[in-house]
Amino acid sequence: MKAKRLRLFFLLLVLLISGFLISLLVGPVKTNFSDLWDFLFNNDKTFSLIFIDLRLSRALLAFLVGASLSLSGAILQGYFQNPMAGPFVVGVSSGASFGAVLSIYLGLTIQVIGFSLQTIFAFFSGFAIVSLVYLLSQRKGVFKVETLLLTGIAAGAMASSLTSFLIFLKSESYQQAVFWLLGSFHLSDWNQITAVFPYFILCFFVAQWLAKDMNLLALGDETAQSLGCPVNRVRKIFLTISTFLAASSVSVCGIIGFVGLIVPHWVRILIGPDHRHLFFFSSLTGGIFLLYSDLLARTLLFPIELPIGIITAAVGAPFFIYLLNQRR
Repeated sequence: MKAKRLRLFFLLLVLLISGFLISLLVGPVKTNFSDLWDFLFNNDKTFSLIFIDLRLSRALLAFLVGASLSLSGAILQGYFQNPMAGPFVVGVSSGASFGAVLSIYLGLTIQVIGFSLQTIFAFFSGFAIVSLVYLLSQRKGVFKVETLLLTGIAAGAMASSLTSFLIFLKSESYQQAVFWLLGSFHLSDWNQITAVFPYFILCFFVAQWLAKDMNLLALGDETAQSLGCPVNRVRKIFLTISTFLAASSVSVCGIIGFVGLIVPHWVRILIGPDHRHLFFFSSLTGGIFLLYSDLLARTLLFPIELPIGIITAAVGAPFFIYLLNQRR
């Protein structure tokens, strides 16, 4: 298994480097390797704006958001002990989108102790949605899959309708509605990267630190408690960081569905259910998946740019149906 993880790591590393290289070369302005070479080694300022401010920032943001959503999904799947859980499916993403749009509607876009109010609003609305789903999905301490899915879908639909209503009242543009409901990286810049990167790193290390406890939760709360796992505290921490990962992502790029559902499931099939490895590989694979999805969204109907949520839904929706049939 260790050799298998090592091979997977090197494969993902090659895909990551290739993805970033392609992202630097692809765009409305035609560029090639010689242009990139001139910029890197001859300090050609002509291409500085193109390669650094536009393309590299977008590629990094796509990677960070994909990693955040995948890690959030891996946590939620372990938390609910259900491979069909994810930030989009259980309504976290839609709830976070509503909070972010609400802060913009109210004109609250300032920073508070290093956090933007947009991210804070996104976190609390997303946390409220997932808490509601959590409470309604259990009967006498036992989760029912059907209740989890139906409650999550209903809560997400309610949050999306409220988001659409606020956008309608604001009535700035159709493009803004598409951004929040289907996701896009066309507004990416370095400020958005700094709004995601520190919190992803913090949440990632907390998740890795508690990964062994997540493994114990799979044995049942009573067994985990008897083996020394502080179940209630660990559950609260995991629910908080998974929501925060989704909220910080949604606040900079809108709703991108199914990444947190399909990527952790793929990785679990490849390397097994041990969360000490699953969290790392899910983050890396999710970042790469969204990096290539963004490339496809930019180039499939060039010069028209597709919302990235269309690409991820085209992959994720059939996979979700497959999972439902497998469960049945």
